[in-house]
Formats: sequence, C-alpha cells, structure tokens
Amino acid sequence: MAEVLFYHLTESTLEDALPGLLERSTARGWRAVVQSGSEERRDALDQHLWAFRDESFLAHGTDREPHAAEQPVLLTVTDANPNGAAIRFLVDGASPPDLSTYERAVFLFDGHDAGQVEAAREHWKTMKAGGHAVTYWQQTPDRRWERKA
Repeated sequence: MAEVLFYHLTESTLEDALPGLLERSTARGWRAVVQSGSEERRDALDQHLWAFRDESFLAHGTDREPHAAEQPVLLTVTDANPNGAAIRFLVDGASPPDLSTYERAVFLFDGHDAGQVEAAREHWKTMKAGGHAVTYWQQTPDRRWERKA
C-alpha cells in the first residue's frame, strides 16, 4: 500500500509548491509522475518547471513527447506510469489510478477552490477505505507544511 499525503494549499499556488516537492522527491532517487486534470494544466506546468527559478530548472518531460520512460519527472493527464515512478502527484482535480504500486502518492489541492476541496475529501475517504496510510498536511502562514491528521 502506498503512503498517501494530502497537501492543502492555503498560502501558495500549485506553481509555488510543486517544484520544491518534486526536487525533494528526485533527491531521494525517486522518479515522479505528475497527473493533472487537463492537458492545458499539464502544458502550463511543463513551461513553469523549465523556468520556475532563475538559477536552475527541473528536468522533466510530458506524456506527449518521445522517451517518456527516461524522464525523472513526467507530466501526464493519464493514469499510466511509463517512467516507473515511485511517487505520483495528483493535481488540479486529477482522479487517481490504482496507487498500490507506488511508494507514495500526493494529492495537492487548492484550499480556495471548493470543487478541489470536496474532491480531496472524497479521495481521502476512498484512500482510507482502501487501506492506505493517509496523512493530511496544511500550509502555515509562512508556507511550511504542518501535519494536521
């Protein structure tokens, strides 16, 4: 069973929070897959990860490009895992596939979007019922993560 984390964004945007989480994942030697709810969001994240910081970038690719299996971070709109990722990020309302093959899954949701909050609640119930170890993290005013459940 995967360890499943719910990250409630209250102080920053997905674009602010995701790169750091991906950097920490790849520093552990994990490949990551980021599943978004739409092609438009996938493509926007693709552009953002190349330029989110002046002094560096995050090596990645998308599911519409060749060599997806070789990417340390893969952005997708499907439930496939062609790069053999150990961690799956679900953003922007993406529905999770079977998570049993992952070490960790992370749901990132915007606390200012009622639809995303409701979807996260439903996913929480499903993940708990599925036997996953589930934790809930919320941002503090200084944008740190605090475990709430």
